[in-house]
Amino acid sequence: MLPRFGRTLIRLAAIALLSLSATAPTIAQASAPAAAAPAARKPAPPRLAPLKLNDPLPIGPQVKVGKLANGLTWYVQPNRKPENKLELRLVVKAGSILEDEDQRGLAHFTEHMAFNGSRNFKKHELVSYLQSTGVKFGADLNAYTSFDETVYILPVPSEKKQDVDKAFLVLQDWAQGLTLNDADIDKERDIILEELRLGKGAGDRMQKVLMPKIYNGSRYAERLPIGQEDTLRNFKPEALRRFYRDWYRPDLMAVVVVGDIAPAEAEKLIKKHFDGLKNPAQERPRNYATIPARTDAEALVVTDREAGPAGILIRYPVQPFQERETVGGYREQLVEALFSGMLNARLQELAQLPNPPFLGASSALGRLTPRYRSYNAAASLAAGGATAAIDALVQENERARRYGFTAAELERVKKTMMRTYARAWNERDKTDSSVHADELMRNFLEGESIPGIDAEYRYVTELGPGIGLDEINAYARATIPADSGKLVIYTGPSQTKGEAGSALPTGAELLAAVAAAERSEVRAHDEKAVAGALMDKPPAPGRIVATSVDAHLGLTHLTLSNGVKVILKPTTFRNDQVLMSAARFGGQSLFDDKDMFSARYADTIVAAMGLKDFSPLDLRKVLAGKAAAVNAGLGSNTDVVAGAAGAADVETMLQMAWLKFAGVRRDEDLYKSFIGKQMELARNRQSQPGALFGDTLVATLYGNNPRAPRALRPEDIARIDLDRAIAIYRQRFSSAKDLTFILVGSFDVEAIKPLLATYLGSLPTPAIPTAYRDLGLRPVKGVVKREVKSGLEDKSTVSLTFTGPAEVSEMEELRLSALTEVMNIRIIDVLREKLGLIYGGGMEGSMTRVPYAHYTVGVTLPTGPKNVDKVLQATFAEIERVRSQGPDQGDLDKVKANWLQTYRKSLQENGYWLAVLQTSLTEGTDPGTILSVDKEVQSLSVADLKRTAQRYLNPDNYVQVVLNPEK
Repeated sequence: MLPRFGRTLIRLAAIALLSLSATAPTIAQASAPAAAAPAARKPAPPRLAPLKLNDPLPIGPQVKVGKLANGLTWYVQPNRKPENKLELRLVVKAGSILEDEDQRGLAHFTEHMAFNGSRNFKKHELVSYLQSTGVKFGADLNAYTSFDETVYILPVPSEKKQDVDKAFLVLQDWAQGLTLNDADIDKERDIILEELRLGKGAGDRMQKVLMPKIYNGSRYAERLPIGQEDTLRNFKPEALRRFYRDWYRPDLMAVVVVGDIAPAEAEKLIKKHFDGLKNPAQERPRNYATIPARTDAEALVVTDREAGPAGILIRYPVQPFQERETVGGYREQLVEALFSGMLNARLQELAQLPNPPFLGASSALGRLTPRYRSYNAAASLAAGGATAAIDALVQENERARRYGFTAAELERVKKTMMRTYARAWNERDKTDSSVHADELMRNFLEGESIPGIDAEYRYVTELGPGIGLDEINAYARATIPADSGKLVIYTGPSQTKGEAGSALPTGAELLAAVAAAERSEVRAHDEKAVAGALMDKPPAPGRIVATSVDAHLGLTHLTLSNGVKVILKPTTFRNDQVLMSAARFGGQSLFDDKDMFSARYADTIVAAMGLKDFSPLDLRKVLAGKAAAVNAGLGSNTDVVAGAAGAADVETMLQMAWLKFAGVRRDEDLYKSFIGKQMELARNRQSQPGALFGDTLVATLYGNNPRAPRALRPEDIARIDLDRAIAIYRQRFSSAKDLTFILVGSFDVEAIKPLLATYLGSLPTPAIPTAYRDLGLRPVKGVVKREVKSGLEDKSTVSLTFTGPAEVSEMEELRLSALTEVMNIRIIDVLREKLGLIYGGGMEGSMTRVPYAHYTVGVTLPTGPKNVDKVLQATFAEIERVRSQGPDQGDLDKVKANWLQTYRKSLQENGYWLAVLQTSLTEGTDPGTILSVDKEVQSLSVADLKRTAQRYLNPDNYVQVVLNPEK
């Protein structure tokens, strides 16, 4: 990936979390929209016939669906986001559930073989060809196998007709053209076995105990897609070929085509490549496994020394399920969504109590398979253990079943739902093709309706207001099981790490706890009234004192009367998205060792206590139905503000930013709840094999420096002080001095200016330090090797870290990034495909100027203990090869092709522009180079990367840490 696509000093990853996806937006409630931002656009009321609940849900006009004579289903949906790109899928209704006894794991094995030779592509030729067109193996080109389906994912450029035609040829070969010769099958065994090894651990061991109970003796419990080790080692190749012949047949297949292509051309290509597929003369019936309903109550305690956080699951009897096919069925889905939203909001409230009964919880109807679902209640355990969690889960469900919800709760969740649909409708012409492709796949596999966003927006706006509280409460009574069979599962570490004297529950104790909770008296939910707006009135506004325009980049620069600066980049990339970022130097580096843990957690502690006068729960209530979020935090060397909003909610985002500087809501109860959760997580982490490995790696790399960026331990969390954390936060966020706010997205410059003057122009700006402090944290020099022995499974991980000073420039970053990309191609080609030593892993590299100019290159390669020396030998052989010869020109060309495609797509994304503009401010680089990245990429040469390898892959200066099992 290009350095400027992802590098950052200021935790810009927070922006991605706040970017509020158009199709599934993160909803944070906000105040009333202001005139400055364009209102969420709604369709003019169409003259349509009234909705009738019995009417079938239509297939929308956005997609064309057809079926060939051989039974193959096809979908074609034109879409120009991104331009010149096609998303292709081959979907096969055949997964591990169909395996015969001698085929355990061969559905997944067949998927692997799709990349190992076919009628029109020799072994390795397919991946190499697709890489030459800019398709990246793993990130773009991929596949997966599940119980009931196998899916092949192929995104391809669509500018050249020959590339598009060849892509359809790839799908054709996957469908019925795999060669599956004995030698290739035997060669792939090692890779599959490494994948199997990679999945081993506590989760795998516990899953093998859980599956028969969760699926209640169904065939699903016996057909995990990864398969059985003995079968994978010893199956006869004919067993694999038999699976392919039996199940890869057109009447079980769909071809999905979404993207920048004329529908008639797509349909023509489908018929050309798939009309000739044949079904077997003797078809085996494609049956779907059944799951028996549970009639009794049973409890299961499953523990493991290396297990993750303890949890409880109460699974009520499974029910056959079929997707709704009528308008009335769609309305039922809305009722279900409203019910789930309100119930889970209540559970969130309980998780924020001073001594919460659980760290987090959820309760809803959930899919077990495409044809079965069940009502579930689940929780991650807090210090109170299983009984406290069960009491809270069962009683909160019973409260909702008996007394229902309140009008205020329903109003809030309706607002949120309406805003979600409005944003999806607003972005209907800016939604990525991959999102549409996934929806069409679900239609084929699960029967999910595809009426289109125009119809769905109409359904929610016309049907939603008529869903009343009585109906919701009746649904709750009918849906929440009152007295039924159930499976109660406890999972967690085999040795509890809670309070002294705590012990693991028994199955009988779990059932007794559930029964006692069911008998408990519960009262109706107490709904507390909250304020109706974020702010009673706007602050006294500042002024815009200077304006300039950068026509080349489409930027408007503002200086406000308090010294705060603003950069505006209006775009049409999305219709309902505005992203915001601001950063300056400072951050955690300004605080001494005694405060380092309080400084690291200062922002999250403050956020956990709410915003100004609002608790987190009250904040969600008062801002119901708006799309806006803001984070303010301390990075290692920077102070950061990151935000996102829908186009109609920009004022809300700015109000939230203003309030971040207006003080801290001190809430000792919420602080105790937060610290308790962090303590539980830190305790549990210590049982993980990777924890000791990660801690050793960091300690070795930085010579046990206390300021090294390691994960916190329980004793570290115990040193956090609430008042000191608040003081640190206020020290950095009582002033907006030297901050430049960048806004990118769907707004009008003139309309937004008054809001910027009001909220950003009135921020306080007293003098504070705005420079980072170099703490002297430096990696060790020379060759340092360590071995860590941890974990029960026969698994190892090899880690190599190369570090050193660097002369940082944009081109140098580009060269280093290109080097790691070509090395990853070689790692896959040699260590995986040729030698069969690994399943995954790779190399990453980065550079930074702060706090000093340096680089880091890391290599992580999971493997087996017997192969550690071979992996090291092969890796250093590849490093020496690139240092002495440079990379292959063909590999460099593949990297360039992928980067150029990624670059063209990124130029149409708000997040990319925001990241580049922010990085240019923080690092003092020219933002104008955003328009010439393609030229920089094209200029890269084999000689450049050879010199780069000699500079940064120094065999005399690296840290090697190897994780091996305990025995």
